[in-house]
Amino acid sequence: MSLQKKIIISFLISSAIIAILAVSAYISFIEMRKEIRYLELSDTLRSKSLLLRRHEKNFFLYGDLEEIKNVYNYLTELDAILKQNSHIDKTGKLANLHEKTEEYKKRFNTIENIVWDFQRDFSMLKPSLRLHPRLFLLVESTFLERPKINADLLVDLLSLRPDHSTVRNLHALDSEISALRKTGEEILFISQELDRTARTNVEEAISFSQSAVLILFPLFLLVGLATLFVIGQSVVKRLKILTMAVEKAGMGDFSFLTENTKAVEAGRLMKKFMYKGNTAAVQDEVGKLIKAFIKMENDLSARDGEIKKKNEELLQSRKLASIGTLASGVAHELNNPLNNIYLAAQILSRESGDHGCSPIVRDTVKDIFSQTLRVKRIVSDLLEFAREKAPELGPVDTINIVREVLDQMTQSGELHDVRYEISSQESVKIIGDRHLLQQVFINLFANAVDAMNRRGLISIDFSVLPETVEITISDTGKGILKEDITRIFDPFFTTKEKGTGLGLAIVYSIIKKHNGKIEVSSETDKGTTFTITLPREL
Repeated sequence: MSLQKKIIISFLISSAIIAILAVSAYISFIEMRKEIRYLELSDTLRSKSLLLRRHEKNFFLYGDLEEIKNVYNYLTELDAILKQNSHIDKTGKLANLHEKTEEYKKRFNTIENIVWDFQRDFSMLKPSLRLHPRLFLLVESTFLERPKINADLLVDLLSLRPDHSTVRNLHALDSEISALRKTGEEILFISQELDRTARTNVEEAISFSQSAVLILFPLFLLVGLATLFVIGQSVVKRLKILTMAVEKAGMGDFSFLTENTKAVEAGRLMKKFMYKGNTAAVQDEVGKLIKAFIKMENDLSARDGEIKKKNEELLQSRKLASIGTLASGVAHELNNPLNNIYLAAQILSRESGDHGCSPIVRDTVKDIFSQTLRVKRIVSDLLEFAREKAPELGPVDTINIVREVLDQMTQSGELHDVRYEISSQESVKIIGDRHLLQQVFINLFANAVDAMNRRGLISIDFSVLPETVEITISDTGKGILKEDITRIFDPFFTTKEKGTGLGLAIVYSIIKKHNGKIEVSSETDKGTTFTITLPREL
């Protein structure tokens, strides 16, 4: 199984556990929210039931008619709350409570009617109670609190018949009040039971959430650590092998994995992973990387030989360039004296033949003349060798030249880890020397690669103006020091350990021969930009 698949599977397992945890937490949250709302509802019902009973008690105790209004108000509020929340009734307790409040309302309405009937009938007895004014006041103030006792009192003291309407109203009032109080107790009991149930449900929901977190979160950690351990054991050992191989390759040993497998521990591990049929290790990305690294070592070893050969050729080219520079200077210094010697030899040769000089003198003058001609030819050859070639102008497409140079450098491996971007029109044509312009771009791209330590981005931008073409070449290298900017085009000036200092001088010379100009801007550790301006027509 590949390392990618292992990571994906472990990620999916961990994600599934997290998803389960998240879903459980979300469900628990939804349930808790429902239960909390149910708890708020039950608490509201319990509070209003208590207030209803309090106003009921005040009415029967003090006979305050304002309390009747309060009782009806709370009955209306309870009825509205129960109707609004009937859809969340799970146990049927809300429906039961609604029935009890309706029953309570009817009984309280019956009591209210009985009270009004009693007060009307009792007021009609007032003339017969002239002799008992205190009895009238006593009955009038306590008939709601003790209706049965007052009925017996009226029968005993006033000799009212038991079937008298006043007495019957008091007995009916006593019966209804008892029934009302019983119904009120049932309302209060149901509301309190609802409150207890809601609190229990909330605690259970919280407990479930805690249990889910305590179970799933450690499981997630366990799966993650186990996956990390398994993948680590499979990958880290082989990565150590690659680390040692990279260190050896950095020191120039490109045969560490292929030749030294029996000499060092890393080799034995490699032999274990690569040569004993452990295909599972080879089939994942690290195993493939090891195979690719072995192939890279072989390729680097072969390329190292090619590079050595190219270096020898380059060294020879530099030697020739140095000889050319030296020859140019020497030839210029020797040319004037040689001309004088040549003229003097001509005069001597002519004079010696006319005045009959001795043969030895004539032979000597002839030898001087012939050797002078020989030296002149040598100096002429040195000058021809050192003389810079004049540009052979013709129509050229600078974009094609740039692409050809980049392709050549890519094929040669100089741009192995270097990316490049070209921003331009389809063609940008000027009048110039194709080979000299190729030399310009080769030098500039090579300098950019060296400045970026062979890793970065080269951007080439073409801007076509009415009379000129601007070519901007930017790199992401280490940049040029400010104090060196003014000297970079000087011959033999270089900051490289192995540079000759002629590359940018040659570039400058070629651009000048094309009647153009080159400018440079740079920031340390950010990069360098060369801007070449060439005329579109010469």
